[in-house]
Amino acid sequence: MHPACRVVGVGSDMLKITSIVGICWLAFGCQSQTNSEELVMWVAGREGEVVSAVLPEFEASHPGLHVHVQQLPWRSAHEKFLTAAVARRAPDVAQLGNTWIPEFATIAALEPLDDELAASPGLAPDDYFPGAWGANECAGHMYGVPWYVDTRLLFYRTDLLQAAGFERAPRTWDEWLTMLRAIQLRASQQKGQGPQPAALFLRLDEPELLLALGLQQEPLLRDGDRYGNFQSPGFRRALDFYVSLARVALTDGEASSQIANLWDEFGRGSFTSFISGPWQLGELARRLPAELQGSWSTAQLPGRDGPGASLALGASLVVFAGSKHKAAAWQLIEYLSRPDVQRRFYDLTGDLPPRRSSWEGSELASERGAAAFRAQLEQLRPTPAVPEWQRISSTVTVIEERAARGALAPAAAAVELDRRTDRILEKRRWILQRGAAPVGASE
Repeated sequence: MHPACRVVGVGSDMLKITSIVGICWLAFGCQSQTNSEELVMWVAGREGEVVSAVLPEFEASHPGLHVHVQQLPWRSAHEKFLTAAVARRAPDVAQLGNTWIPEFATIAALEPLDDELAASPGLAPDDYFPGAWGANECAGHMYGVPWYVDTRLLFYRTDLLQAAGFERAPRTWDEWLTMLRAIQLRASQQKGQGPQPAALFLRLDEPELLLALGLQQEPLLRDGDRYGNFQSPGFRRALDFYVSLARVALTDGEASSQIANLWDEFGRGSFTSFISGPWQLGELARRLPAELQGSWSTAQLPGRDGPGASLALGASLVVFAGSKHKAAAWQLIEYLSRPDVQRRFYDLTGDLPPRRSSWEGSELASERGAAAFRAQLEQLRPTPAVPEWQRISSTVTVIEERAARGALAPAAAAVELDRRTDRILEKRRWILQRGAAPVGASE
């Protein structure tokens, strides 16, 4: 017997056996080696609440690997990610908003995934909606894999449009404006005959609609993303059209005392349409009464000559550069990217899958309102892949509201957008002029 397994002063056979086993377990190498590995994953919003429901299968197929999920609130997620990246305390794998990827890639916080994607035939780029895939590419490298896709399109009351003489949703800018003006005129003519619906409920504190209309026309930045492109003829057309929409719409400021709940007021017929994202599919299905479930639908965002492009938003899965478990992190991304797992994730969250194969053979495309989203996903445009985009987007929000409310003429608004954007991009130009190539640079 090994000396470490000898027992001294044991009063019974049972204690002797127990002591022998215990000592061997600790000192003689008789214990089981688990070789466990913990993978830390940060997820924001509701996704953080439900992602654990799809992880047991992954952990069962990867013995010894445990995924520790930490949920973050969306409001503070960007700051927490940035602080963790700078302090080198970032998670192994995380959900990152698409528009944040260029910023985190610029500070070398993210691991490029080109080699992993090349070795993973199950993640074919052609299976992803191009706009969603393109939102993860910076300076020729892939820094994320689309997890779910978000965009904006038109929600409308079919019965209210029909009452105004329209059998379908608008497909072009001209049709859209004609329809809204007709609804506005009808409401004014029937004033005194009971509440009449506004043509459109429009939030002026969200830049997505104007940016989508602009991207339908031209890039939002020019000269290798060095300068703003808001005075271009294309964006000026989009801005003029947006201001025209605001003039016939019920805007958020005007509605603050009238609309306490978007879904209730949509059901009451306070407005015929609004612009929003895919989470509204589930909300309307839950919140509208049964008798109105057949009275609403969705449509692609109108364009100048037909259904137009919208924004490629959503979130992607990334691996942080400081991770000590990069191989395991990639295995988790591969698992969460499987079409069957994405369909289960949609059932839990309502987040739209970014892969065409995830839609095929499922009931998703046949759900009320989902068909327009499926069509819209084929026409997505990513926002500029520059780390300064969040600041530029916030600037658009400020200026678009002033223009929509008549405080700033559209021409002056375009000049101001370019002036502020050029100032934000000043450091970028300085770096490029010295021969460096910041992430997101496109020649």
